[in-house]
Amino acid sequence: MDAYDKGSDARQGLGRDGREGPPGPDDAAEQTGGSDGTEEASAPDETGETGKTGEPVEVPEAREVPEAPSGPRTGVAALSPRYQVGAVAALVAVAVAVCAHIGLVFLHVAPSNTLTKEHGSAVDEWVFPEFEQNWKLFAPNPLQQNVAVQVRAEVGTADGGIRTTGWYDLSAEDGRAIDGNPLPSHTVQNELRRAWDFFVSSHDSEDRPVGLRGSLSETYLRRIALLRLDRNGAAGPGGVVERVQYRSRTTNVEPPPWSGEKVSDRPTYRELPWWSVTPERDDGNRDDGNRKDGARKDAGEGGAA
Repeated sequence: MDAYDKGSDARQGLGRDGREGPPGPDDAAEQTGGSDGTEEASAPDETGETGKTGEPVEVPEAREVPEAPSGPRTGVAALSPRYQVGAVAALVAVAVAVCAHIGLVFLHVAPSNTLTKEHGSAVDEWVFPEFEQNWKLFAPNPLQQNVAVQVRAEVGTADGGIRTTGWYDLSAEDGRAIDGNPLPSHTVQNELRRAWDFFVSSHDSEDRPVGLRGSLSETYLRRIALLRLDRNGAAGPGGVVERVQYRSRTTNVEPPPWSGEKVSDRPTYRELPWWSVTPERDDGNRDDGNRKDGARKDAGEGGAA
């Protein structure tokens, strides 16, 4: 019986308290590892981690990193709130003054408009004399007139007579050629206009040429007149164009109703003297006229004596 008991004790092992006895339910669970034959996992600790032996693992707490000390304040931030308000107010005043100055100078150099006509004296008081400007913005001033160039001719007829044609509106002819044409030629758009501007800029108020460019502009206009008159059949059968005469008809562009500006709607004319179709003949005619005027003066002096 003793041997049997010892063998039984050897199989069953000692109890949890080290004494011999039958195994308890806890001892059986530890030996068998649970009902499914696997070892029971140890319970996790508060941090959610467990060691191999089931003992909780201590995790070091995160330490707060001390903030680096901020540097000294500079600029407006270094001022007290009262002085900060004063600095902001000064900056705003300077910005408003700069914007007002730029706006007034802009109106001074800009072309004449509704604002400058109404407040021109205030602009001049600000600009003169310290901020005077001697240049113009958007120069040259956009054209606010319609200029029509017209020509007529003296034609020598086949029977030896002279007749004068009516006025041909060359600008209107160019306008009709441009209307409805998606790709008008450069000649139709600019030839006559540039020739007339060339003449006006190279002649004085008495229509006398200034330098060689003035004579060149007259020759250019003569050629244009002959081409246009021939195209219109101005000479007629057997006729020959002997002299041509230009004139311009200028009308003001009507201003918009909100501007309040009043302009005349009457056209003004600038009529040039008669020109021969060739400069040589024209110079000869001028010399003949000068000789005739000299003869009249001599005759008048002789009669007075």
